[in-house]
Amino acid sequence: MQNIKFVKEIDYKSSFRTEQVCGIYDLNPTQKLKKEFSFDLDLENQDWQIGLIVGTSGAGKSSLAKELFKDNYDVKYKWSDNSSFLNDFSKNININIITTCLSNVGFSSPPKWLLPFNQLSTGQQFRVNVVRAILESKELCCIDEFTSVVDREVAKIGSHCVQKFVRKSNKKFVAVSCHNDIINWLKPDWVFNVNTNEFSRGLLQRPKIDFKIYKSDIKIWKLFKEYHYLDTSIHVGAQCFVGYVWDKPVAFGSYIHFPHSRIKKAKREHRTVVLPDYQGLGLGNRLSDFVAEYCVKNNNRYFSTTSQPTMIQYRNKSKNWAITRKLSHVGGFGKNSTMRKNSHSTDSSSSKRMTYSFEYLIK
Repeated sequence: MQNIKFVKEIDYKSSFRTEQVCGIYDLNPTQKLKKEFSFDLDLENQDWQIGLIVGTSGAGKSSLAKELFKDNYDVKYKWSDNSSFLNDFSKNININIITTCLSNVGFSSPPKWLLPFNQLSTGQQFRVNVVRAILESKELCCIDEFTSVVDREVAKIGSHCVQKFVRKSNKKFVAVSCHNDIINWLKPDWVFNVNTNEFSRGLLQRPKIDFKIYKSDIKIWKLFKEYHYLDTSIHVGAQCFVGYVWDKPVAFGSYIHFPHSRIKKAKREHRTVVLPDYQGLGLGNRLSDFVAEYCVKNNNRYFSTTSQPTMIQYRNKSKNWAITRKLSHVGGFGKNSTMRKNSHSTDSSSSKRMTYSFEYLIK
């Protein structure tokens, strides 16, 4: 165990008001205001990738982080007010890497990527800041006040998404926070509590997320439509489902009838949306699978076309999704063009996008 001692000094400047306070509370300040810190922790000769310094306000967690990580501590970035935040990332970082990383931390809404940083929600700003900090750091980045500006549910989900993202990189990441509720979600390799001077190691298990899915009326689409990455409309004949987390509606899925000259009973995926603050947990894929299985078990064949990168990646690895058409600009499913011609689809833009087509099979 290593003992880290340091002194924080601030020049005292006398003023009429400060002298009044000194007189009232019998203070006798010197020219230097000093605060001494002594912490016991051991980061040397240890393999780790994610760390967490936690403690109450004023206990010294920020001072310790500055002492340990110096130039890598909480770098502040400038953001443009009138152009997409994507333009503010280093020019040396490929756009495909940026967008993939944004999706990995749960911000997978391409239309929102076109907005300036100041037009994003607080939760989205949190995710964008983390991605930029990690991508633009050399080996390690340390972020202070981690999750302090977001709702506590968003903080937990965001922490989970961040740790998954960091684990895929070759970077080290340290969070500094006054909140203990994120520990099991961030799953750090080590935690240091500045209040108790306790250093602990070992990965923790993320709490289980209770995700419940129910059939729903089409009217609930109004809660989700602005978050769909392509289209706010919905087919009048859509059959709808809603997923709930912590008793909140957070995900929407639907399917429509798919008329075809040779397939008597066919359905296709219509809309799948997860609210921004709940992206990154795999809820969209879970809901999509649920709806697909529901249709197949009712003796239908089930098809889907998507351009969403994380969904394509998931389905390429899934045993239940079979590729009917690989990445291309062609709309529809497979080589059978009549499936496109006969489809009463509102997704008229699919022929203009790079998409994959899949069929769901129960194995």
